[in-house]
Amino acid sequence: MANTKLTRTPSSTGNSKTWTYSMWIKLANIGTEYVLFHNFGSSNTSEVYAKIGGSSGVIEFALRYDGTYEGRLITNRLFRDPNAWYHLVFVCDTTSATATNRQRIYVNGVEETSFSTDTQISQNAGTIFNQAYEHTIGSYGAGNYFDGLMSHVHMTDGTAYTASTFGSTDSTTGEWQINTSPSVTYGTNGFFILKDGNSVTDQSGNSNNYAVAGGTLTPTEDNPSNSFATFNPLIPQTGATFANGNTFVYRSSAGNVKRVGCTIGATSGKYYAEFQLGTNQWGGICLTNGGDIERTTLGNNGYMGEYSADKSVGIRQDGVVYSSGANVSSAQWNQGSLGATDKLCLALDLDNKKLFLGKNGTWSSSSNPASNTGGITLTGDSYTFCGATDNADCKINTGNGYFGTDAISSEGSNASGIGKFEYDVPTGFTALSTKGLNE
Repeated sequence: MANTKLTRTPSSTGNSKTWTYSMWIKLANIGTEYVLFHNFGSSNTSEVYAKIGGSSGVIEFALRYDGTYEGRLITNRLFRDPNAWYHLVFVCDTTSATATNRQRIYVNGVEETSFSTDTQISQNAGTIFNQAYEHTIGSYGAGNYFDGLMSHVHMTDGTAYTASTFGSTDSTTGEWQINTSPSVTYGTNGFFILKDGNSVTDQSGNSNNYAVAGGTLTPTEDNPSNSFATFNPLIPQTGATFANGNTFVYRSSAGNVKRVGCTIGATSGKYYAEFQLGTNQWGGICLTNGGDIERTTLGNNGYMGEYSADKSVGIRQDGVVYSSGANVSSAQWNQGSLGATDKLCLALDLDNKKLFLGKNGTWSSSSNPASNTGGITLTGDSYTFCGATDNADCKINTGNGYFGTDAISSEGSNASGIGKFEYDVPTGFTALSTKGLNE
């Protein structure tokens, strides 16, 4: 949702004292403050909003009137996981006789009770919410854009619900899971959007549709039931910019190659991914344990696989391939450079400890990952997909169906049914995602 905001202005006044907001989100840039939902009154001194992130990574839920915070909660707990889908529920019920029930925050089914700021609104006080002012999702007017993923957004007008209405605990895994069709009363201005894909059409039956007032909504296979590996912004990358749900990374500093691995690694199984590389950028795999995926400079193994102590494998946009210190281009890569629209195909076979390289759906040097023919032998135990960037951008598709904001032009076959790729996924391989790990 980078630089994207959704808006709706109610045509009639709903319940300003009692309402519930439920949404699932996946964070992108860590350290950036994101606005989840927001609305101003007749002036910017009266507002209602929920935020997440910033330098500390907290959640803030605020009700402000004429410049005074009548209700405000700021969590002590921090939220900085770029791989997790968080279920957030914000409840306002100023009619409650119990002060701590008038404004509540739930995360993954558990109510937050520890706050650095805890100001509860007065009983029966009204807010500017559900009134005929513009209501925004994903932006604070024209800033603080939510550059992550968002799914299953509900707002109920007139009823305060707890998190258990919208989710439940899986009896086998103990994980909090989504309730895709909760039984709720939506009220006058209530709505249900982003249910499937990127639709802002209200699914509640109220026809309270939202509009894309800025930017572009990008559909993705990543969802609360299946989290896909993406570039990990928690790996320190001075000067790096992450965007588009962390499927894009860019560094403006030349001559200082830095790596960024993905949020999910594996020790077994077979996984497929595709890269689109800028000039002199690298795609490949790196160790996730016993190794270092944050190589800082050219002289400190910035190139993936350049040194013998480095058990990673990397291929540069110009066709240079390194594996554990050896240049293996002639043996494993015979397809030349990768142009601006070419796709690097990687098949990571951790059952047979091999990596296969391909270009635009054709496997290089007569290799075949489906039959375990050819490929580069791996000597490490646990790997993840990895990019290296230096004054250009690197894009990855681990099954989301996008390279940054560029959609795949045609979908290849994929027997596992997990994820969408430009080219055919080799038989026996799948996406590196939470579901893919359990294949």
